[in-house]
Amino acid sequence: MLALGKLLELTLAGREPTEKIQLTPAGTRLHWLTEGVLEVMPAAAADNKLDLLLSAGLHGNETAPIELLDSLLQAIASGALLPRARVLFMLGNPQAMRRGERYVDQDINRLFSGRHEQSSGFEALRANELEILATSFFSKPERTRLHYDLHTAIRGSKIEQFALYPFSPGREHSRRELARLRQAGIEAVLLQNKVGITFSSFTYDQLGAEAFTLELGKARPFGENHEVDLDKLEGCLRDLIEGVSSIPDEAQLDGLQLFRVAREIIKHSGEFRLHLPDGVENFSELPVGYLLAEDIAGSRWIVEEQGARIIFPNPKVKNGLRAGILVVPASL
Repeated sequence: MLALGKLLELTLAGREPTEKIQLTPAGTRLHWLTEGVLEVMPAAAADNKLDLLLSAGLHGNETAPIELLDSLLQAIASGALLPRARVLFMLGNPQAMRRGERYVDQDINRLFSGRHEQSSGFEALRANELEILATSFFSKPERTRLHYDLHTAIRGSKIEQFALYPFSPGREHSRRELARLRQAGIEAVLLQNKVGITFSSFTYDQLGAEAFTLELGKARPFGENHEVDLDKLEGCLRDLIEGVSSIPDEAQLDGLQLFRVAREIIKHSGEFRLHLPDGVENFSELPVGYLLAEDIAGSRWIVEEQGARIIFPNPKVKNGLRAGILVVPASL
């Protein structure tokens, strides 16, 4: 196997490879761009004009998707997987990965779409670097652009594997891509209703890619992800890389649950209180009339929506950031 196929090993060791470019016997080119980032170019005759960005590790303790990307890249480097797509592998937050922590100074996945310009520190610099790399990767005209940003959640979930589909003004969500997610084992999709500051929001809104944040179970340390079943997703990604992926039937959305954002719970001060048990799971349903949160100046969030569920509850976020999202069932 080519040495550049060991991108995860290099990243965790903080090492820069001696050779920045290597070729497989089949003519696939591996190009190390910077720490944690490697571009895969198929042989010219094999290129099917798909540009696929696969990112993981924006939160350093979310190891299952990091291990999945490592497996795919090693298969490419060994010749077991023959790409027809251009693929950019990104391990987003190397310093946090080496520490086994979610982040070093701040949540990097709240620093995109220019938000890093209002901040400082390693994560802000890294978010800017990832934006530049993604912009360059998706700069070629007349190609299909697809981005999966892979995560695992802080807490358990009533729906284990789900996706967040970003929003861009005037742009419709793709039934075809929703069907592809269903094939990949995704059980639910949250259709967002405003432009966000996450990595997938940046590539969707500003770079024109089809882009998704995928939540794939609960975060665990390296080597302890045997309970996270990513077989369907891995199969989907292998097919995309090899160019054997069939175009999904847009009608095949059976069993895919759709949700939309009803409200975001924004933390304004140190007085913020979230009235949920510490172990509450994502997609837990909340009754109408439930006092969800309180903050300064008598601010109160009371559940008004039928069928409302909570995702990403986190009262420890910085002031001004969301401490949870209320979602409700939706349809296309």
